[in-house]
Amino acid sequence: MMKQTGFFDVEERLARLSGLGDQLEAFSRTVDFEVFRPDLEKALAYSDGSKGGRPPFDPVLMFKILVIQTLNNLSDERTEYLINDRLSFMRFLGLGLSDRVPDAKTVWLCQKRLTQAGAIDGLFNRFDAT
Repeated sequence: MMKQTGFFDVEERLARLSGLGDQLEAFSRTVDFEVFRPDLEKALAYSDGSKGGRPPFDPVLMFKILVIQTLNNLSDERTEYLINDRLSFMRFLGLGLSDRVPDAKTVWLCQKRLTQAGAIDGLFNRFDAT
């Protein structure tokens, strides 16, 4: 029988990951991802939501997902799976266990929109420079 996982078990595991040198945690400390927000919002040009439907995911969250995907050379499907599976990915993205995670198609669409807007290279060059 498995024992119920508690909040402190998750915290303990994350502390262990930090001790092992979580690369994403280092990025969280050194990169101010908010500086990318204006360019992301302009390039993604989401509607104001007046047409209804699900609200779009935060543009900075989506960019951080693309960073994970690029660093780990992951497909969209694998990215979706690993965000749901890995505590270190969740922590980097600021997601809790019960939060909604973008699916593979959403990740693909975000990348496509940024590429079509001609913004993706600039964003990643700025990220690399940081």
